[in-house]
Amino acid sequence: MSGFACASSCGLIFKSKESERNVVSLFQYDGLRAVESIRLGAIRCDPKSSISTSAKCGRIKAMASPTVSAPKREKDPKKRIVITGMGLVSVFGNDIDMFYNKLLEGVSGISPIDRFDASEFSVRFAGQIRNFSSKGYIDGKNDRRLDDCWRYCLVAGKRALEDASLGQEVLETMDRTRIGVLVGSGMGGITAFSNGVEALIQKGYKKITPFFIPYSITNMGSALLAIDTGLMGPNYSISTACATANYCFYAAANHIRRGEADIMVAGGTEAAVIPTGVGGFIACRALSQRNDEPERASRPWDKDRDGFVIGEGSGVLIMESLEHATKRGANIIAEYLGGAVTCDAHHMTDPRSDGLGVSSCIIKSLEDAGVAPEEVNYVNAHATSTLAGDLAEVNAIKKVFKNTSEIKMNGTKSMTGHGLGAAGGLEAIATIKAITTGWLHPTINQHNLEPEVTIDTVPNVKKQHEVNVGISNSFGFGGHNSVVAFAPFKP
Repeated sequence: MSGFACASSCGLIFKSKESERNVVSLFQYDGLRAVESIRLGAIRCDPKSSISTSAKCGRIKAMASPTVSAPKREKDPKKRIVITGMGLVSVFGNDIDMFYNKLLEGVSGISPIDRFDASEFSVRFAGQIRNFSSKGYIDGKNDRRLDDCWRYCLVAGKRALEDASLGQEVLETMDRTRIGVLVGSGMGGITAFSNGVEALIQKGYKKITPFFIPYSITNMGSALLAIDTGLMGPNYSISTACATANYCFYAAANHIRRGEADIMVAGGTEAAVIPTGVGGFIACRALSQRNDEPERASRPWDKDRDGFVIGEGSGVLIMESLEHATKRGANIIAEYLGGAVTCDAHHMTDPRSDGLGVSSCIIKSLEDAGVAPEEVNYVNAHATSTLAGDLAEVNAIKKVFKNTSEIKMNGTKSMTGHGLGAAGGLEAIATIKAITTGWLHPTINQHNLEPEVTIDTVPNVKKQHEVNVGISNSFGFGGHNSVVAFAPFKP
C-alpha cells in the first residue's frame, strides 16, 4: 500500500466508526501535524501482522512506525545497473549529441504536418520526423515493408548497441542468451493496422497483406531487434500508453537484478503521426489547436496551454550490470538507481486531482533506488501541456519534496512534442545528458506561468546545474504512472 512508503513521516492506523465494514484510515504525520489521510478499505486480521489487534479483531491500536535509517543504495556489482549505450530517433535526427544540443538551444521541433493531407483536420501540426534514414541498419526490402514504429526501433536499438561497443562482431563472441530486449510501444504498428483495415473495407479480406498482423502487434519491435542481432535473453514488450518506456526500463532492470540477464536493450518506440493517430487524439480532445503558431503550441505549465502536441520517435538504453560492464571494459555513462510503477485507478484519461498515484510512484521509486528525497535535485517532468495533467504532476512532486528550492524541473515535450510510448525513452536520454553535461535544457514557451508552479522550470533558456540524482516521470492513459531515477556513476 502506497501510504506505508513515506519513510520520513509517521504512519498511524485507526479503525473507522464504520465498524461493520472494517474501513481503516491511514493518517500520514509530519511531526505532530496530520498532512494526509488515505482510506485503505477493509484490512484482513492476521495475528502475525505487524498491526496490533485485539483477540477478536475488534479494535486496531495506533502504532507509530519505527525509526527508519537513511536509505542505502545498492552496492552489489551484480545488481548495480549502469547505462553503457544510448540510441534514438527523434525530430532532431538520430544523433544523441545533436538531439541534446537542439534541446539546449531551445529549438522547437513542432511544424505543420506534410506526411499526409491534414488540411481538413482541426489540428494540422505535430512533432513529425522528416528525412529519416535507416541506411546501414535495415535492408532495403524490409525497410519498404516495415511500419515506421519498427524502423525507428531498429535504428535506435542498433545505434544504442553501437554506442555501447556491442556491434555485431562483438555480440557474436558473447553469450547472447544473457542479453535481452524490452522495447515497448503504446500503439504499435498503427500504420500497418490502418492499411490492413482499409484493404479489408475497400478490396476484401483476400487483399490483406500477410504482414498485417505481424507488423501491427506491439511486441514486434523487440522481436525484430532480437532477430537481427541474435539476442536470446528475455524478450517481450510492455504497452502502458505514454508510460511505456519507463515501464520497460523498470522491468529490464529487474531482469538484471534477478540474475536473468547481464544486459538489457530497453526503451520505447512510436510512430502515430498518421491520419488515424492524429484523428484519434483529436476525438479525445487532447491536442493543442494552435495551428497558427505550432512551434509555440507545446507550453507546459503555461496558463495559455490548450493540449499536447503529438510526436514520434524512439529512445533506447543499454542497461547492464556493473559487474558485466566492468569485466568487458565498457564505457559507463551513468547509473540507473531504481524505479517504480503504480496506477491511479481513477479514470481512463484524467489524472487524480489529489496526485496520490503519482506521489506514491515517486516515493516508491526513491525507495527502490535507495535515495532520500533531499538527494533529488532534477526532475524531467512528464509535462505534456494539458490543463489537468501539468498541475496534477506539480502538486504530486511538491507532496514528496517538501523543500523544492534546490530542484530544477523541465519539460522536454515543449520542443519534441509528446512521443507517446517513446516519450520516456527520449526523456531518459535527456535526463542522462543533463547528468553528463551539467546543463539543463529549457522548457520553452514559458510566458505566463501558473502560480501553483513554484519550482524552477528552467524557463526559455538553458541553465547550468550539477545533477545529483535526476528522476524522469512518465504517465499514461489508463492511469499508468512510472518514475525512474538516474545519477552520475561513482565506482
